[in-house]
Amino acid sequence: MAKADYYDQLGVDRSANAAELKSAYRKLAKKYHPDVNPGDAAAEQKFKDVSEAYEVLKDEQSRAAYDQFGHAAFEQGGPGGMGGFGGQGGMGGGFSGFGDIGDIFEDFFGGSGSRGGQRRARRGDDLRTEVDISLQEAFDGTERQVNLTRAGCCQSCSGSGAKPGTQPSTCPTCQGHGKVRAQQGFFTVERPCHGCQGSGQIIAEPCPDCRGGGQTREARNLAVSIPAGVEDGTRIRLSGEGNAGPNGAAYGDLYVFVNIAPHGILRRDGADLFCAMPVPFDIAVRGGAVNVPLMAGKTVKLTIPAGARTGQQFRLRGKGMPVLRARKFGDLYVQIEVETPTGLTRDQKKHFEAFADSLDAGNYPDMADFNARAKKS
Repeated sequence: MAKADYYDQLGVDRSANAAELKSAYRKLAKKYHPDVNPGDAAAEQKFKDVSEAYEVLKDEQSRAAYDQFGHAAFEQGGPGGMGGFGGQGGMGGGFSGFGDIGDIFEDFFGGSGSRGGQRRARRGDDLRTEVDISLQEAFDGTERQVNLTRAGCCQSCSGSGAKPGTQPSTCPTCQGHGKVRAQQGFFTVERPCHGCQGSGQIIAEPCPDCRGGGQTREARNLAVSIPAGVEDGTRIRLSGEGNAGPNGAAYGDLYVFVNIAPHGILRRDGADLFCAMPVPFDIAVRGGAVNVPLMAGKTVKLTIPAGARTGQQFRLRGKGMPVLRARKFGDLYVQIEVETPTGLTRDQKKHFEAFADSLDAGNYPDMADFNARAKKS
């Protein structure tokens, strides 16, 4: 079966420059990498194909040979003696020039790679905690104390792990990279250095306070300001309040998640509030005013028109929750439920019967409409 064109494998024109080649390869390598597609043989083969194509085309000499002779340039005895081109062990025996590819996967999978023998400082891990507040506190804004224990930078050695007055030395096995690479068939595999356990440094005399770890446990008591209008599940970031990074690197962050307890009668949707409120039968019939509860024990009058029915909704503008970091409020929606009186006395029943006898079909338009539609069915 004929081998696919390298440019077609990467989906680029033959005139593509180095940046375009690398961009195309990054996208495809991320998409088809075996770690992203475990057990997918087709994806693994695609990954191998695009890696092979990029390995050839990224090098000016091998690309020029490919442009002139095609795949024959890399076959044993090919034109110009290009078998095993560039001293890379032959295209069928695995690549050794994986510098760019290693950088790509470090970016993609979050690795702490190295450049020029120097490891990039890795910030500390982020922490998370939760606080519980009421809807009223979400309306007003509030403050909570958060107590936690985190990994702090050892003060004695400033996070280096070495005894005060001494310094760590560069690991001779990995030259400070913290990782070593080994060729396994087609792939170049990168592993943490066994000589320094991935730190890139050797500590001959450990700090007695942190025992060479560079970190100590420390308690933190923090005041967390919760703004008015905060919603359930909101995440508040406290910069630098997470764990300390290795070797004195920067601290991570603390994320505080806000949980808002359900309210007794109000339901929230964004900045709007909703209330299902019972209305006495006589007010629904005659019309009148009712007091609608608001936050902080306050109320607002709502006028109910005569003949109001269950399910009618009324909107009270600006009576909802404050909008986070804005000088405006949502609305309050009140849905009424007409309450039928119960426990009537004998006299009340007589009065109600007299009232009911005075009514006719015109007083019940919904029932009349229902009966009319029923006859047509």
